[in-house]
Amino acid sequence: MATLKAISMRLKAVTNIQKITKSMKMVSAAKFAKAERDLRPVRPYGAGAQAFYEKAEVEQDEKKPNHLIVAMTSDRGLCGSAHSNIVRAIKAAVPQKPPGTSFKIVAVGDKARGMLGRLFKNDMLMHFADIGKRPPLFDDAAKVANEILKSGYDYDVGQLYFNVFRSVVAYKTTVLPLFNAESVNSAKKLNLYDSVDEDVLRSYREFSLVSLIFFTMKESATSEQSQRMTAMDSATKNAGEMIDKLTLKYNRQRQAVITNELVEIISGAAALK
Repeated sequence: MATLKAISMRLKAVTNIQKITKSMKMVSAAKFAKAERDLRPVRPYGAGAQAFYEKAEVEQDEKKPNHLIVAMTSDRGLCGSAHSNIVRAIKAAVPQKPPGTSFKIVAVGDKARGMLGRLFKNDMLMHFADIGKRPPLFDDAAKVANEILKSGYDYDVGQLYFNVFRSVVAYKTTVLPLFNAESVNSAKKLNLYDSVDEDVLRSYREFSLVSLIFFTMKESATSEQSQRMTAMDSATKNAGEMIDKLTLKYNRQRQAVITNELVEIISGAAALK
C-alpha cells in the first residue's frame, strides 16, 4: 500500500502537469484562432491551382515508374494523430503501387522525417525542418517548391499528403496530385485556353506548385493547432479526474492512519489500568 508521502508527491506532480496542459490548451486555442483566420483567404490559392488542372483534364499515369511523395507535417508533436495519420496513409499506399515502381519521399517537418525515415530510409529525397514553429508563409512554400524543382528527380506521378481542416474536432487526411510538365502538356482539353505556350505552362506549373504547397501548409497547420488544443483539453480533464481519485485515496489513507493511531492509544491506555 502506498504511503501518505508517496500519494502526496504523486498528487503534487499530477497537479503541476494539469497546470501545464491547461496553459498549453490556452496557447493552442489562441494559435488555432489565428490559424483559422489565416486559412480562409488562403483556400482560394489551392482551389485556383486545382481548377486549371481539372478543367484541362490533366491526368497522371499511375503505371509509370517514377513516383514522388510529399508528406506535409511539422516539427511539433502533442497534437493527437495528425502527423501519424499522414505517415499511415503513405505506408498503406506504397504497397499498392504497381510492381517495378520506384519512389522518393520529400518530408516537410521533422515528424515526417522521423517516422518515414525509419520505414523508407533509402527512399528519402530531402526533408525540411523548422516547420510549425511559426505560421507558414508563402516564402516557406516557395523554398520547398524550389528545392523540389531543383532536385533533378524527374517524377512521373506526384502526390502530396496533408490534413484538411474540417472542424475543431475533425480533419481529413487527403492526397493532392502534383503534375509534371509532360502530364500538363498532354492534357486532353488544354486547347480550351488561348495563347498557352511552353513558357507559360512552365511558369504556371511552378506557381501552382508553390500555391498548392502553401495551401496545404495552412490546412495542415490549422488541423495541427485544433488537434493540439483538443489533446491538451483531454489531458487537462484526465489530470483533473486523476487528482480527484488521488485526493480521495489520500484522505482515506490519512483517515486509516489516524484511526490506527487512536486504536493504539486507547489500547495502550487500557493496558495501563
